[in-house]
Amino acid sequence: MNRKWGVLSGLIAAALVAGGAQAALAKDWKPQRPIEIIAPAGPGGGWDLLSRTVQKALTEEKLVDRPIIVTNKPGGGGAAGWTYLKGKEGQGEFLAATSPLILQNNLLGKSPLTFHDFFPLAALMAEWEVVAVKADSPWKDGKAFFEAMKKDPSSMHIGVGPALGNDDHIQFLTLTKEFGADPKAVKFVVYPKTASEQIPALLGGHIQAITISLAETLEQVKAGKIRLLGVSSPERVPAIPEVPTWKEQGVDFVFPHWRGLIAAPGLSAEQKKFWNDTIAKMVKTPTWKKSLETLEWDSFYQNAAAHEAFLGKQDVLMRDSLKSVGLIK
Repeated sequence: MNRKWGVLSGLIAAALVAGGAQAALAKDWKPQRPIEIIAPAGPGGGWDLLSRTVQKALTEEKLVDRPIIVTNKPGGGGAAGWTYLKGKEGQGEFLAATSPLILQNNLLGKSPLTFHDFFPLAALMAEWEVVAVKADSPWKDGKAFFEAMKKDPSSMHIGVGPALGNDDHIQFLTLTKEFGADPKAVKFVVYPKTASEQIPALLGGHIQAITISLAETLEQVKAGKIRLLGVSSPERVPAIPEVPTWKEQGVDFVFPHWRGLIAAPGLSAEQKKFWNDTIAKMVKTPTWKKSLETLEWDSFYQNAAAHEAFLGKQDVLMRDSLKSVGLIK
């Protein structure tokens, strides 16, 4: 009997040790296979550049001990890559680059996927939106411009590209509403090639303003050919210190064109913690900060909880803006 109890006690002890080891393994999860970052577009674009910048920072700063590969999966405005990621449920080694298109595609009926289908891991960087006019236009700021639009909307034609429903379009709709004009009365002219068509049309007097990302205007701003009426950043941008934010002009509106990361759905709490902690470390590293500086990206880091809350608010803002002009019901 004593021998039997001794054997049983040994088995129980072994089980407890094994259970403890498994618990420790779960608590300290880390990637077990090569890590794949999906850029849901072809090489050279914003998603691809972000994916390779994350790859570089994680690798050079030794924040992971597995190799990282970047896979390009273009198609559907991001939907092809995100669909691939959705199929990796529970697998913590798969991430994907993302942007506001994950919201806009769903709102416009182009994709059934939403941010709720994934683990929203982080926002990482931002580019800011502006409204630009010719340098010799009569409007010196956003308030004067939108007052003119309110009085005679039919005389104001606004260039946007490459299609309605994107960040540039939504920025202008929101500002129109906030400044007290009617979004439905805005006369948009769509330029599929974006800045390469919008800016010549503006300079040629064919349109009165453009709604566009800041980076695409800087060359012409420095040349003194166009004037920026406002920028969607929370504070003035060092590259254009003379341009006021929309908040300074009485409109509580901060609107980044951001890019970030999502992870596969169905991750465990330990997997989520690993990536949340790892990305939080990454954005503090010299490699990451130097990359932001080189690429002229603004830091826009949000951890997983903050990013999920942000996406929920952005979804409401975009839905309301697109409904206001009948693009969605």
